[in-house]
Amino acid sequence: MTGWNFAELWERIAEKFPDAPALQHGDTVRSWSSFDQRCNGLGAALLGAGAQHQDKVALYLFNAPEYMEGVYACYKASLVPVNTNYRYVDDELAYLWDNSDAVAVIFHGSFTETVDRVRSRCINVRQWIWVDDGADECPDWALRYEDLAEPTSVRTVGTQPRSGDDILMIYTGGTTGMPKGVMWRQDDMIHATCTTGLPLLNGSMEEVGYDAILEALVAPGAPGLVACPLMHGTGWFTAQIYLTQAGSVVTLVDRKLNIEELLDTVVKRKIGALTIVGDAFAKPILRMLDERPGDWDLSSLALITSSGVMWSEPVKQGLLNHHPNMFLIDAFSSSEAIGLGQSISAAGAEAKTAKFALGAASRVITEDGREVTPGSGERGRVAVRGHTPLGYYKDPEKTAATFITVDGVRYSMPGDWATVEADGSITLLGRGSVCINTGGEKVFPEEVEEVLKLHEAINDAVVVGVPSERFGQTIIAVVEPVAGLDLDGDGLPDLHAVVAHCHSHLAGYKAPTSVLYVKTIGRAANGKVDYKRHTTYALETLGLSE
Repeated sequence: MTGWNFAELWERIAEKFPDAPALQHGDTVRSWSSFDQRCNGLGAALLGAGAQHQDKVALYLFNAPEYMEGVYACYKASLVPVNTNYRYVDDELAYLWDNSDAVAVIFHGSFTETVDRVRSRCINVRQWIWVDDGADECPDWALRYEDLAEPTSVRTVGTQPRSGDDILMIYTGGTTGMPKGVMWRQDDMIHATCTTGLPLLNGSMEEVGYDAILEALVAPGAPGLVACPLMHGTGWFTAQIYLTQAGSVVTLVDRKLNIEELLDTVVKRKIGALTIVGDAFAKPILRMLDERPGDWDLSSLALITSSGVMWSEPVKQGLLNHHPNMFLIDAFSSSEAIGLGQSISAAGAEAKTAKFALGAASRVITEDGREVTPGSGERGRVAVRGHTPLGYYKDPEKTAATFITVDGVRYSMPGDWATVEADGSITLLGRGSVCINTGGEKVFPEEVEEVLKLHEAINDAVVVGVPSERFGQTIIAVVEPVAGLDLDGDGLPDLHAVVAHCHSHLAGYKAPTSVLYVKTIGRAANGKVDYKRHTTYALETLGLSE
């Protein structure tokens, strides 16, 4: 197999539009020529340290120009960029870099202390590459990014020819267990994400050819603001779309969600498309627009896209009231499955929350392998065929569970359940597992439960998700104390103590926001728990509704 390759496309764009902006971050603007030449230097440095064809390079970075430079340098050198969740703590980072077989880690200086603690556990890593963000000095065990990204017009190529079979790898929590590396062929990723702006990419590279693509690009594309983290699929994949359309990727300087900076940037950079993650971004944007109507000229903004978290209809309506001439696209996708469905809203035609039109290559399939009949009320898992990942890195069992063949056709079926309405639209019901989605982050109850049970005062615990206006879901711990501790007496750790305990083992977003004590968790003889019952208990105790 072969096909489209990002580096081959982007190098040709750099040749055609050398002075157009490619990366914009605060006052930093990198032209396509600069972007291309810096990545030549970085790619050559990675190869010079011994990286071989399709070796893995981890990106442990906040949103910044260096993120997409790291991605592009890997593509040039036929290496594999690997995302790293910057919220992870030591054990999680060591696991990810070991599991991915990373040979290099590019990290922001703010993470120096953390990297120093875990690097002895990462025996495959030969290069630790430090990106200056003003936090600290470069340690003597790391290389300076700027020394490696020295611009050169000498095109960097790997030890083997580039092809559409070169992969990128995104680590995702999925639905169970530790993070898993989803392996995408570049050709499949390009077909799955980039064909809207460049329809010629619908065809094979052998039929169309790179020259035809470049002829179709008559001018640089519009700048796209990626407001969500590039470390997640929504941000990373959308950034690649903007670049493949010869546009630029714009990122925010503030590492916390700063709505005023976001809106100021839309105006200053004349942003054409904005990428967010559901209500977690949209609600504070709408709140500020309501508080300060007329302060921002949004006329350049043609499109807001979101994926990963619920984006509710009233919020979409509110945004369109401020700028009726834009479209809102709510994409139903995941790291394992792009194009499951989408919902498009425009002024006067706002889509219902959780209502999606199935993608052209998607079906809803019952547990026994039948396609759900529209209007039947049956439930099934949403699946997509065609351009899908190769599977999970080094995990054939989980690959077999997610990538399933039905009637001779291979589907990606990550576990989202839905019903199909009479009109063919789908209503999402959620994951069949008990995975919690909080602010776009996937949290697995068993992982948090095991940490809770390490506390000296906790005998057993169940973790459930309940609705949250801001984050979609928030985490609640239902806890059984050790024998001898009365539910109404002293000795029970309060929420602050429980959160501090969790923070010592897990990323902060995995800690519960409430702790509810019960006499017994009530596990069955096989050790399983009734998550539905505990969720109902949490909702009732906290006075919430589903």
